[in-house]
Amino acid sequence: MTAARRCALRLPPVVRDSLLPALLLLNIMTTRAPQDFSVTVALTAALALPLVWRRRAPLTVFGAVAAAAFVQWLTNVQLPADIALLVALYTVAANSGRRGTLVAGAIVEGGALLACLRWATEGAFLTLFVAVTAMVVASAVLGVNVRTTRAYLAALEERAARLEQQQDQQARLAVAEERTRIAREVHDIVTHNLSVIVALTDAAVYAQHRSPDKATTVMLQISETGRQALTDMRRSLGILRTDEPDVERHPLPGIAQLTALADQMCAAGLPTRVEVRGGHTHIPATAQLTVYRLVQEALTNTLKHTPPGTRAKVGIRCSTETVTVDVTDSGPRPPLPGATPSGHGIPGMRERAAAYGGTLRAGPFPGGGWGVHTRLGLGSSGAASA
Repeated sequence: MTAARRCALRLPPVVRDSLLPALLLLNIMTTRAPQDFSVTVALTAALALPLVWRRRAPLTVFGAVAAAAFVQWLTNVQLPADIALLVALYTVAANSGRRGTLVAGAIVEGGALLACLRWATEGAFLTLFVAVTAMVVASAVLGVNVRTTRAYLAALEERAARLEQQQDQQARLAVAEERTRIAREVHDIVTHNLSVIVALTDAAVYAQHRSPDKATTVMLQISETGRQALTDMRRSLGILRTDEPDVERHPLPGIAQLTALADQMCAAGLPTRVEVRGGHTHIPATAQLTVYRLVQEALTNTLKHTPPGTRAKVGIRCSTETVTVDVTDSGPRPPLPGATPSGHGIPGMRERAAAYGGTLRAGPFPGGGWGVHTRLGLGSSGAASA
C-alpha cells in the first residue's frame, strides 16, 4: 500500500484525477447489460469525467456532477459513479471557503435524501439515510481538515521565511555594528598615537642642534609611542581572534592607565593632570576601556587644536552606579561661537558614551578653553547596551 501510494504521488495531478473516472467507466462497461449500456455509460461519464478538472475549478465541477446526479435520479438509474458526488464535495471543502462548503454539503445531503426516498427498501430508509449522511459529513470534514492543514503549513512557511529574513537583517546589523566598533577603535589608536608622534618629532627636530641629549630622549619616546601603538592595534585586532596570545598578555587599557597616558601627553607638549576620585576596581573592563578612549580622544583633540602652553585636566569620579568623565583644557576661545573640531572624534565619543546610557557634552567655555563631560551608567541597562 505504501509503495503504491508513493507511485501514485509521483504522477501528475491530472493523471491521478483521471484514475477514478477511468475505473468507474471500466466497471460500468464490463458489468452492465447491453440493453441499457448506452444510458449507463453516458450517465457514468457525466458523473465521473468532470472530476479530471476538479482541482482547477472545484465549484464548477461540483455543479456539473450534481446536475448529472439529478438527471440520473430522474431517469431512475442507480450507478456506482454516485461516489463522484462525495469526491466533488471533498474537493470543494478542501479548496473553497466555509460558505461554499456548507452550500455544497446541503446540496449533496438533499440528493442523498431524494436517493434514499426512491431507492431504499422497505424498513431500511433510516439506516440507509444515516449511512449516506455519515459519508457526506465525512467527505466534508476531511476536505476542511485538508484545507486547514494546508493553510497552517503555508503560515508556518511564511513565518519561517520571515524569521529567516529577520535573522539575515540582524546578522547584517551585527556586522555593521562590529565594523563601526573596529573603525572607532582603530581611529582612536591611530589618531592619538600619530598626533603624539608628530608632536614629539617636531620637538626632536627643534632640539637636535641645541640639545642633542634632549633630542635623543624625544626620539626614544617616539619609538616607545610607536611600539605602544602597535601593541594597542594588535590588542584591538586580537579581540577578533580567540587564538591571539596578545589578548591575554596585554589587557585592555583602563582607568589605571590614565596616568601613563597623561605622562605621554606631557612628553608631547601638553601638560596633563589626572585626578581620580573613588575606587574603580569594581568597574567592568569594557566600561574602563570606554573611559580610557574618551579621555584619550579628548586629549588628542586638545593636542591637535590648541597652541603650545595649553594645559589639560582630567577628572574621573567613580561610584557604584556611574562613572563621570570631565576633560578640560586652558586653550584659547574658538574664533567662531559654537565652533567644534571637525572629523569623527566627537561623534565617536558620543557613540561610546551612548553605549552606556550617557550623553556627551563637548564645547568651549565662556572664558576660554574647552571641555568634555559625560556620565556612564554601570547598571544592567548600560551593560546590556554595551
